[in-house]
Amino acid sequence: MNIKYSRENITAKVNLVHRKLKQNIDKRYKSTEARLFPEGRNCYGVRIPITRKIAKKVFEEIKSSSKNDVFAVCEELLASKLHEPLVIAFQLAYELKKKYTKSDFKIFESWLKKYVRNWSSCDDFCCNTLGEILFQYPELLQKTFLWTKSSNKWLRRASSVSLIYSIRRKKNLKQVFKTANALLNDNDDMVQKGYGWMLKEASNHYPKEIFWFVMKKKEKMPRIALRYAIEKLPSKLRRKALK
Repeated sequence: MNIKYSRENITAKVNLVHRKLKQNIDKRYKSTEARLFPEGRNCYGVRIPITRKIAKKVFEEIKSSSKNDVFAVCEELLASKLHEPLVIAFQLAYELKKKYTKSDFKIFESWLKKYVRNWSSCDDFCCNTLGEILFQYPELLQKTFLWTKSSNKWLRRASSVSLIYSIRRKKNLKQVFKTANALLNDNDDMVQKGYGWMLKEASNHYPKEIFWFVMKKKEKMPRIALRYAIEKLPSKLRRKALK
């Protein structure tokens, strides 16, 4: 039986998360992390393993509540726009994967549009929560493909990175190629790295298919995307692709 959370309960839980994060700030780590995000990233400065432990403990405390209440906790955490609360919110949402319905995609898409502002949060969200719902409901791929034309570079990156979850499970190879073609000439390096990474992950299971795709497209493919895509191919194939 689900325990009903009041708005006060939800806010109290979110405030507790913030207090735990503040107790674990590592100033040296915060200064080091800042250099990895030229576009900027607001954060407390808590190391990821500690952040994930906090998330796990929070989920244990609220897992008996309804999915909507957990999503409400996530929404309040996301509203802070700080990195660690985003990590926790995305982890809480992923823990509910067995309860996903197709309609949850609208919520996840809104989070992506409103709160994702760097490659780290984009990849964290896409490789877990978004990836899982696409794996469960592949008919949603038609919606994520529309992101390839978005003016928001993080949605364009998400259109490819969200496929990594499926391709690691040997699913949706056709969508991988369709998405890579759509993003082939994107001029943003974050998007280029994103679809290059997607192709690299696909090469673990489909090395020949990825090799021939690269060979057909390499004259148009940005060098950074090409290098990502072929990174895990056998050395002989890598050399041919780089000629």
